[in-house]
Amino acid sequence: MEKLYNNKYINIVKQNCRRLLRLVNNIIDVTKVDAGFMGLHLQNVNIVSLIEKITMSVAEYAKAKNINVIFDTSIEEKTIAVDPDKIERIILNLLSNAIIFTERNKDIHVSVYELNMELIISIKDSGKGIPSEKFSQIFERFNQINEILSRSHEGSGIGLSLVKAFIEMHGGAIEVESELEKGSVFTIKFPIKVIESIKQRPHSSYVEESDLYVERLHVEFSDIYL
Repeated sequence: MEKLYNNKYINIVKQNCRRLLRLVNNIIDVTKVDAGFMGLHLQNVNIVSLIEKITMSVAEYAKAKNINVIFDTSIEEKTIAVDPDKIERIILNLLSNAIIFTERNKDIHVSVYELNMELIISIKDSGKGIPSEKFSQIFERFNQINEILSRSHEGSGIGLSLVKAFIEMHGGAIEVESELEKGSVFTIKFPIKVIESIKQRPHSSYVEESDLYVERLHVEFSDIYL
């Protein structure tokens, strides 16, 4: 009994440490973006496979709320030039928010398709929704979503501003549509382009279920209690 009691509080300490680490990482990244020191490490990758693997990696967190995460694509393979690390951060942040706001026993849909020479990624939740007059505010720095819609999870209000910055660094854009009590849809648009064959920096965190990637998931999803 004492061991279980101690483990409970050890896990609380770990989770709060991860939340603090995520805050510090986000503040550092915001500072780099403002100073112009945040660069892209572009690689030609199969974006469909990348998004699918990132999406499927969050199943444990969705399962904790009996949420079903559904991945769908109209294209089996599409190679474009992106920074895989930043794509990972973008998708994990949006999925984290989707799981937080979606009620138990509902669905989250992640879709990938091509339209008008753009690669489209759509993340649709079944949450409480966002008032239309607040759409522009959710991407502003330090403007917490929980100030727009009350929730029991804390946040710094930095995540979505970084998501927008990372997408725009790729030459892309993000849009949001929402209806109260029906959910929200975040739509990302990336230009379809590739880079000439050059020496590319290895990136395997989304391919292998390494301890490093698992810990990155724990940090990004530290507002969700399993």
